[in-house]
Amino acid sequence: MKTIDPNTLGIRDLHQFLIGAVAPRPIAFVSTVNGSGQANLAPFSFFNVFSANPPVFIFSANRRGRDNTTKDTLHNVESTGEVVINIVSHEIHRQMTICSIDYPSDVSEFEKSGLTPVASELVRPYRVKEAPIQFECKVQQIIKLGEGGGAGNLILCELLLIHYSEHIMGENGRIDPHKIDLMGRLGQSFYVRASGEAIHEINRPTNQLGIGYNQLPKSAQESIILTGNNLGQLSGIKVVPDSEAVLELKTEPEIYEVLKKEYPIHELHLIAQRYLEEENVTKAARIIWLCEYI
Repeated sequence: MKTIDPNTLGIRDLHQFLIGAVAPRPIAFVSTVNGSGQANLAPFSFFNVFSANPPVFIFSANRRGRDNTTKDTLHNVESTGEVVINIVSHEIHRQMTICSIDYPSDVSEFEKSGLTPVASELVRPYRVKEAPIQFECKVQQIIKLGEGGGAGNLILCELLLIHYSEHIMGENGRIDPHKIDLMGRLGQSFYVRASGEAIHEINRPTNQLGIGYNQLPKSAQESIILTGNNLGQLSGIKVVPDSEAVLELKTEPEIYEVLKKEYPIHELHLIAQRYLEEENVTKAARIIWLCEYI
């Protein structure tokens, strides 16, 4: 491992290192208006939701490193105290990038990107019609983190109203990640699409105590087959497998053939790994503990 003192890096290099490491980041597609009603639309990837009660979003409009100026968005929220945070799906991500260009203040990014402005109900900024979710918000607070280029301005936004497209919902009444098809920001010019094979589900009840890594068999802890993720799956089981259920595996044809070999543990770990990939953790755990009886 190498070590870097952040004070020895230029702002641009430090910025690129940070956004390459802290990723992927969600994108706030922020709509604002100035005091005269001129619309502005800009993406920000220093963004997240930080509270549900009250519902609060935070995004940061950073000062530019090259000339220490700020985007129109910051001036607009200071002037009006209102924003709409639109969520970026894959369907509009190319149009979103057009809005990151520094157009003059009197130019509408809606017109440049071809996106459709829709009147909000509780705030003055427009919503993006094509965005799958639009959050109307009131600005609670602006926290300035510094005065130099690269310094952030944290904009705390309280949610007032939600608009969403019904097609993004799953049968369980929750947002389906494959249907909403979100985009995330990485470092440099890279983005990531959060759908399809990029998504996998981890079924881990937060109210259930797992046995932990320290209770795994030594053969599993020292395995050259099992990965850290595999061990994490096994560490989350609620109880150590019952010995009777473990020993029953010896009668299964595949296990029986492996046990006849001189060094069966590695092959048993490969079989267990296959079940872990299928999320059959119970069966995998029985095979792992079977190694203790060899």
